[in-house]
Formats: sequence, structure tokens, C-alpha cells
Amino acid sequence: MPDASLIARLLDVIENDIVPKTEIGVARGNKIFGAAILRKADRALVIAETNNETENPLWHGEVHCLKRFYEMPEADRPVTRECLFLATHEPCPLCLSAITWAGFDNFHYLFSHEDSRDAFAIPHDLRILKEVFGLEPGGYNRANAFWESFGIRKLASGLAAAERVRLEGRIAAISARYDELSGIYQDGKSDNAIPLN
Repeated sequence: MPDASLIARLLDVIENDIVPKTEIGVARGNKIFGAAILRKADRALVIAETNNETENPLWHGEVHCLKRFYEMPEADRPVTRECLFLATHEPCPLCLSAITWAGFDNFHYLFSHEDSRDAFAIPHDLRILKEVFGLEPGGYNRANAFWESFGIRKLASGLAAAERVRLEGRIAAISARYDELSGIYQDGKSDNAIPLN
């Protein structure tokens, strides 16, 4: 059975650590994607970040988080295999590769590629997977020799009823906030210079 306390902790990090940074980022014209790194042992937050494509189109939420992670003093930076990687949205091919090259053996995400396309009007992840790699939605290996990925919604759906309902309520509240942030981004995206906005 999925770990309800882990799901709750990941939602805490999204709500309390990623969303506030994303609110600032969206106000500056960036997309809504964010990420965080937590220690596996105690689930303590190591770092949280958000998209910063207005500075550099490669600073997707996950890549920008990894950039900041590797800017930390080595003594303060845990080994990636001892960490959980959390992405607000299912990582795109760039971010999948970055997570892999950094040596993480896992990642968790809240919103799927289809959510990015359908709910947030950002279809590029699925378009790149199709056009470059010939993959249909969901076509990449979610468990492979490098890492295993976990959709938070799917994990929550496997919980006992009381826990599932409680966590699905939190997910709905987070989703509503991301809908608001997406509207702000979409309204202002013509003013930024992000190549794939």
C-alpha cells in the first residue's frame, strides 16, 4: 500500500515551499513548473525551486532546482541516491535527462504530461516526446535501470478510503491554486521571450 505520510509530506513541500516561489516566478513571466529535493531518511527539505526560463530557457523547474542544488557547498549537499526528487509536473525530456544524469533513482510528480497539455495549455512535453522520440503519451519507461517515477495522484488512489479522501482534497486545493497561476502565466506569456511558451 502507498505511504500516506510520504504523500502528505510531498504535498506539504509543494504547498509551502514550491508554490510561493512559483507565485514569484509566474509574476516575472515564468511557467508554473517547480521542483524540490528532500532527504529520504527524514524527508527534510534540501532545496525547492521554480521555473526560471525568463533568465535562461533551460532553467525548467527541475533543472533550475538541480542548478541550485549543485551550487550548494558540497558539505551541505547530500548524495542524490539518498534523496527524493519531487516535480510539480511530470518532467519533460530535458528534465528527465537532467534527473538521470544527476544520479537520482526516483522522482515523484503531481500533474501528468496530459495535465500540462490539457489543464495548463503547455503541450510541449508531449509534442517533444512524439516528434523527437516517437513516443505517445505515457510511452516512456516509468521504471528503468536509472530510476522509478511515481505519480502522486496514482499513489493517493491506492490508499484506504479515509486517507485517500483527505489527500485528494489537498490535491484539489493545490490544483485550484495551479489553475490560478496558469491563468496568470497564460495571460502574460506574450510579453516574455521564452522560445516555447
